[in-house]
Amino acid sequence: MTGSLRVVVADDQTLVRTGFRMILTADGIDVVAEATNGAEAVEAVRRTRPDVVLMDVRMPELDGLEATRRVLTGAPDEPRVIILTTFDLDRYVYAALTAGASGFLLKDVTPEHLVAAVRTVRRGDALLAPSITRRLVERFAHRDRGSAAVHRDLASLTPRELEVLGLLARGMSNAELAGRLHLSEATVKTHVARILAKLQLRDRVQAVITAYETGLVSVGERPDDASHGN
Repeated sequence: MTGSLRVVVADDQTLVRTGFRMILTADGIDVVAEATNGAEAVEAVRRTRPDVVLMDVRMPELDGLEATRRVLTGAPDEPRVIILTTFDLDRYVYAALTAGASGFLLKDVTPEHLVAAVRTVRRGDALLAPSITRRLVERFAHRDRGSAAVHRDLASLTPRELEVLGLLARGMSNAELAGRLHLSEATVKTHVARILAKLQLRDRVQAVITAYETGLVSVGERPDDASHGN
């Protein structure tokens, strides 16, 4: 992907927006707009077409969750959304991830981590490690099941792809998957890419959520609980 990295910062706190703008611009990232609430964020995205949106969860007029839903419409050029929160594993973060956000950051994030996060999601990678996503899902999925869950048909996946998805959802990295399944990491990456394509998922975060919401994996399961061939 070429060209400058374009970001919209949406937060109702002036100091947060100013601080993030300074950090990002110092690293050559272009902050194309700031928004003080969700409605402004949606309008800013439509107007500026950024690559990444830093979206606060709790904002007046329109919260970050609903703004995320409105921004992520399925269009080819839609941005990646990173949720900003002051609370680790906030239930609203889980809801935002199910809406399509690519990860979340705490507002006290270091400058280095902020820049790395923006660049990571711009490449199309998920910001959260599978183990962190699993913790989110296990804490909130059973409470919200059926509320706004998008259940995917897993019938299109091969037995091996189902196995990879199940282990991915239990928190295993590509390296761990490769070791467990006696495959190369390149082959694992190919399996993951095919899973995402078949299920029309943006990234590994959505894959983990889908595995729980469809019942492929149950809350509390760990990698050792998985039986081969399922």
